[in-house]
Amino acid sequence: MKPIIMAGGSGSRLWPMSRQAFPKQFLTLSGDDTMLQTTIKRLQSIPDLDKPIIVCNEAHRFLVAEQLRQAQIDHDGILLEPFGRNTAPAIALAALHCLRAANDQVLFVLAADHFIEDEQAFAQAALKARTLAEANKFVTFGVVPQTPHTGYGYIQTDKPIETGIYSVAAFVEKPDLATAQEYLASGQFLWNSGMFAFKASVYLDALRKYAPEVVAHCEQAIEEESTDREFVRIDADQFAKCPEDSIDYAIMEPLSKEKNPPLAVVA
Repeated sequence: MKPIIMAGGSGSRLWPMSRQAFPKQFLTLSGDDTMLQTTIKRLQSIPDLDKPIIVCNEAHRFLVAEQLRQAQIDHDGILLEPFGRNTAPAIALAALHCLRAANDQVLFVLAADHFIEDEQAFAQAALKARTLAEANKFVTFGVVPQTPHTGYGYIQTDKPIETGIYSVAAFVEKPDLATAQEYLASGQFLWNSGMFAFKASVYLDALRKYAPEVVAHCEQAIEEESTDREFVRIDADQFAKCPEDSIDYAIMEPLSKEKNPPLAVVA
């Protein structure tokens, strides 16, 4: 399983601590490590993981490289986006990069700015997700809600597959307070964590079906891929043509509307 660390966010919700030139994933908010460093070190609790790839904005490349060096983190490259195009294109670039190396691995897609206290539960969820993804499922991770939070998207669960794993009925947007209270009371909804697991080829095939422009421009951009030490660069002109879209809008929501969708959520 190949960790893909998404470190390209602007961190606008934590302004003024988080700024455009220094977003929150590069801040130290708990303990001695930055959020990026903590995210990658957390992977040590999961057996048989490959080295991570970090996807970030080109403007932050030296910041990322220095934080990896300081934490003595071995990695498989820093994939640079010339500018942000949201998560669907960023993950597409990582998937295409892996396939160029003739490696159709399960991608373990993580945000660089999460705080996860129970690392054992995290590792167990990751291992469940790997098994599902190896069977060509799209796996997302849900957090059991503690409050009727209006700042998160939600996942409506369907039938249980096994303990802690459910099929997905729907992805829903950030609700108002009354709706969030209904979600919490029903026991059928999870917070959408923004973490995923799927094979690189499976993701790209779905993208070709539901967001063909995204994958087409990413393919053209990565055709001109070049490596400068630890940095992997793509063609900026081609990437500029790529639509801006999140993985939830581009893939997960359309998939959830299919009959018998290949979706699962690990809670």
